[in-house]
Amino acid sequence: MNEPLRIAMWSGPRNISTAMMRAWENRGDTAVWDEPLYAYYLHRTGIAHPGAEEVIAAGDTDWRRVVAVLVGEAPGDKPIFFQKHMSHHLLDEVDRSWLSQVHNVFLIRNPREVIASYARTRPEVTVSDVGVLQQVEIFEYARRVSGAAPLIVDSRDVLEDPHAMLSALCAALDLPFSERMLSWPAGPRASDGVWAKYWYDAVNASKGFSPYVSKAHTLARQLEPLAEVCEPHYRNLYEQRLCP
Repeated sequence: MNEPLRIAMWSGPRNISTAMMRAWENRGDTAVWDEPLYAYYLHRTGIAHPGAEEVIAAGDTDWRRVVAVLVGEAPGDKPIFFQKHMSHHLLDEVDRSWLSQVHNVFLIRNPREVIASYARTRPEVTVSDVGVLQQVEIFEYARRVSGAAPLIVDSRDVLEDPHAMLSALCAALDLPFSERMLSWPAGPRASDGVWAKYWYDAVNASKGFSPYVSKAHTLARQLEPLAEVCEPHYRNLYEQRLCP
């Protein structure tokens, strides 16, 4: 049996990561896993997230067991295994060596937009919550072990031209592009995490990628210093992003 193509997409919160998961799942040849390290992260940190106890109960809190599945066969013996990760879920204690067995792709977004959106659900947002510093750390590790820079995709580029960006991403992964990645049926999926009811209202109402609309101007003044900390790290990744 051939090894599946394992795609680990590392995102921060309040990005288009769930829409990207929809796009990949809708291909038909791809199995997806929604935030496999979330239960471990909540159990280990004790951080207060909506539905935290439910998430922990539904998932696996042992990162070693989770990683064993991530580098194994794809569910349903699919040829592609798409793994949607939040970069801040990969805590320092988690061994990184398994990253050499997946294709690491980084989904980035302007931190001003991330923070403005995130603060509407959890007002006490911190730099760790934004995820961009963790993205840089994971990116640099993956580059060292592979000898090549991993792929980076900016969410604005995807929303402004989904066809061009997803075609470029597929080509970079040596995969055929599928038009089915551009639209999907509205509604929830069995593959969604149990936290979907707290976070996925917009994507559940969607049938494809929404046009890009900037939200950076909605950032509260008291959160400006946080954005200033995050922006240089975002720019570092942005300058290395995939362009069609």
